[in-house]
Amino acid sequence: MDELDFTSPRAPTLKQAPPAPIYNAAVAMEFFRHGGKPEAFAQGATIFAENEKASRLLLQRDKMYLLLAGEVNLVAKNRVLGTVKIGEIFGEMAAISDSPRSATAVAKSACSVLSIDEKSFHGALQKKPEFALMLMGLMIARLRAMLGRAGGAQTRPGAGESTVFDKALLAALAKGLGEQATVRYTRGASIFSEGQAGLLMYVVVQGRVAIAMKGVIVQHVGPGGVFGEMALVDQAPRMAGAAAETDCTLLALNRQVFLNLVKAGPEFAASLLAAVAERVRAVAGRA
Repeated sequence: MDELDFTSPRAPTLKQAPPAPIYNAAVAMEFFRHGGKPEAFAQGATIFAENEKASRLLLQRDKMYLLLAGEVNLVAKNRVLGTVKIGEIFGEMAAISDSPRSATAVAKSACSVLSIDEKSFHGALQKKPEFALMLMGLMIARLRAMLGRAGGAQTRPGAGESTVFDKALLAALAKGLGEQATVRYTRGASIFSEGQAGLLMYVVVQGRVAIAMKGVIVQHVGPGGVFGEMALVDQAPRMAGAAAETDCTLLALNRQVFLNLVKAGPEFAASLLAAVAERVRAVAGRA
């Protein structure tokens, strides 16, 4: 611990602020306007069913939805998990991955929605890449929350490593970004400090990074792991510091680089989101 430097004297330190909410209803609305189709459901109607899966042979595609009016209950194993409110999205996990529905969506009242399928999803991403950024942030936050609940050590000093991207996706990401996005740190070097202005998200390619809050290590990030991603979502001051536990090779992405990557290759962005969604589902299945 003493060998790790979580300070960065050259970087400005800002007053700590509570994290901004990741979900932005205005971003979601604009995204769905680019490719969504209006649908209406009567009270009690099933919008989609638990364990339902689209048929690729019949060219059927799962949809995700944005609720415009009414309320929708999400039910799994005959238990209500939550209620979707106006302006919220639902059904996104099955729509961006190849997995069956994890819950049933039932119209709690008469409701209207915008729906978007896989084909329209790619075109809408090109026009509103901020939606991909928001969705990735939501899923990574969900993943970390589940990892924390699944193993109490995840929130204590000496917490274990968590991986977001597998080797294949990590290689694709590195290729897509190129050498200009690659940064290297020697063992013990500070990457950023707590309270510093957040500008970059990092993906670990090689090595290991320690994340600390108030000088206490709360997480280790190894190859395929992500840290600092909230900088791309809200540019808020860093909630924690990061230092290289070993010699490290990282991919550093600023907001504009990520958005340009999505605009240029929506299929790549969809693959990225699908990989994160599968990781979330895998962790949920072990919980």
